[in-house]
Amino acid sequence: MIRTYRYRLYPTNAQARALDFLLWQGRTLYNAALEQRITVYKETGKGVSYYQQWAYFRDQRRANPDTLGQLNATSVQQMLRRLDKAFRAFFRRLEAGEKAGFPRFKGRRRFNSLEYRHGDGCKLRLDERAMLYVQNVGEVKVKYHRPVPSNATIKHVILKRRNRKWYVCLMLDLPDPVIQEHTGPAVGIDMGLHSLLALSDGATVDNPRWLRNSLAQLRVAQRRMARRRKGSQGWQEAAAQVARLHERVANQRRDFWHKLTRQLADTYSLIALEDLTLAFMTANHHLALSAHDAGLAEFQQLLAYKAEEAGTQVVTVNPAYTSQACSGCGVVVKKDLSVRVHVCPDCGLTLDRDVNAARNILMLAVNPARTGPPERNVAGHGERALGSSPL
Repeated sequence: MIRTYRYRLYPTNAQARALDFLLWQGRTLYNAALEQRITVYKETGKGVSYYQQWAYFRDQRRANPDTLGQLNATSVQQMLRRLDKAFRAFFRRLEAGEKAGFPRFKGRRRFNSLEYRHGDGCKLRLDERAMLYVQNVGEVKVKYHRPVPSNATIKHVILKRRNRKWYVCLMLDLPDPVIQEHTGPAVGIDMGLHSLLALSDGATVDNPRWLRNSLAQLRVAQRRMARRRKGSQGWQEAAAQVARLHERVANQRRDFWHKLTRQLADTYSLIALEDLTLAFMTANHHLALSAHDAGLAEFQQLLAYKAEEAGTQVVTVNPAYTSQACSGCGVVVKKDLSVRVHVCPDCGLTLDRDVNAARNILMLAVNPARTGPPERNVAGHGERALGSSPL
């Protein structure tokens, strides 16, 4: 099992300059390798392999100890592999008839990470306090907010710069967990924008609207950036402020979903979700901002791996008519999206439309052929076919 732990780094001013220099040299090498591939192909009609490029840039690294020589040899190999992977993906898309997307040269704002093999030019040291040793930089202070599991093996280390801050990502190889039998109840969940989540047991999760609550600050910061000459020092400071605001919103959203998905995975043994791609929300200009703000795709991604660790089963069901059908008797009660309360004229059931949908989703997961009690199958009306599948 592979997991990635991310920690904040606090380099000194001298260490920050050294890290920036390494990143600059990494970008220079990447662009030079891309230029080499393009030039050789134009002159000979043949490509250049990763091994040929490594032999060439290994010699360049030895010949220039003050520039490219500052980079760790394994880090150089990883950058060349990154470029090779980009070309392989380009040719794969080309053969499949997709939009090819030829590998691009990296500007200084588009190259923000260096990869190392742990123990080769980069190593986490846990003595009196957590420090990260980086070759030609020294020992950098780490905000060690959660310990690395004792049974984990650190495979790779990625140094990443984001919004003028430095982070280290430790890629851990962990043994597969022993899954205990989960004894919790089952629940159906309806995802939306009015309420982020509605559970079949009647609970709802309000939408915090992180981005909308920060729009006023963002407007001011973006207006300040727009009034300054692009590329100037003042423009760069304003752009950094905009980036920090967006980063704060993203951190709030991620923290919220991490805590909620952990709670759901620990509480329920079966979680039923709608099988939604969510693209229809982001394609609708009326819903796009709210859909991106909600981050429902992030919720699905985080829930999947947390449920796996907790022994919780996650299944997806066809969402067709789950909001229209009555969870009490199965009769289809058509209603517009603006109608937020489900009222059944047959059985008299009255409840929030999202909770009603969540109950239908749960029944579809437990019994794929039905949304209501026996003999009241909505599919029998000839309006839809329903089913469920593992996530």
